[in-house]
Amino acid sequence: MESKDRSLKQINWKEVYARLYEITSKYDNKTRYYGVPRGGAIVAGLTYRPVAKPEDADVIIDDLIDSGKTMQNHAKYGKPFEALIDKRKEYKNKWLVFPWEKNESGQETVEDNVVRLLQYFGEDVEREGLKETPKRFVKFFDEFLNPPKWNCTTFEGEGYDEMIVQTNIPFQSLCEHHIAPFFGKGTIAYIPNKRIVGLSKLARTLETFSRRLQNQERITTQVAEFLWEELDPKGVAVQLTARHMCMEMRGAKKHDTFTTTTKLLGCFKTELDVRQEFLNSIK
Repeated sequence: MESKDRSLKQINWKEVYARLYEITSKYDNKTRYYGVPRGGAIVAGLTYRPVAKPEDADVIIDDLIDSGKTMQNHAKYGKPFEALIDKRKEYKNKWLVFPWEKNESGQETVEDNVVRLLQYFGEDVEREGLKETPKRFVKFFDEFLNPPKWNCTTFEGEGYDEMIVQTNIPFQSLCEHHIAPFFGKGTIAYIPNKRIVGLSKLARTLETFSRRLQNQERITTQVAEFLWEELDPKGVAVQLTARHMCMEMRGAKKHDTFTTTTKLLGCFKTELDVRQEFLNSIK
């Protein structure tokens, strides 16, 4: 299984002008443009007819539409809203780097967003302890969200058809709702049909699906379904037990609380004695 790489898309000046021409050609040469700060202001300036207030504009323009919230916020002005790129239609899940942004790799731009976030909460980003924090934060995300590549190696089972159980597998993940850590241990079991898998691959499967912005229920399901597809076994069972910092550090603030999720496929779901054997093995 291959990891997903952080994806950057460089937008060059040629593409900027081509897309801007498509927009401006829809309007006459007296049209006034208000550019949404920050990138939209640059785009409006390229039209040579920018205005400082949205009320004075005929068209509101931005560099990109991402979630669509900015466009919705400007709907009250009753003006057409244009953008060079609508990420709801193209370049979805890519980090776009426009020519006027600082670093060709996009790395510095990402770090600057972390700086602004720290400043928003009143932190002094120039103090010694925080100077390198944006760089470390981006590096952590880049590393954590890109687990190592590996192959799901399988072998002839040589007639082995009993349950294989791997317990106490540690995993860590980030809650997709709060980007707070959750972590715990997992148990993975399967009953071979014709092929078995290298033992390390069970732990790697859990690592791969947990090292994402996730929820525990989805990890449990994804691990089970991946092994079901790769091994074509008689059954797969996955159980995860974890502590969630989004519940312990904030919100309910209930400490030392464990959440357990289970996914059963094949004979683990349909045959009571098989399910009971699995549950007994992990008590």
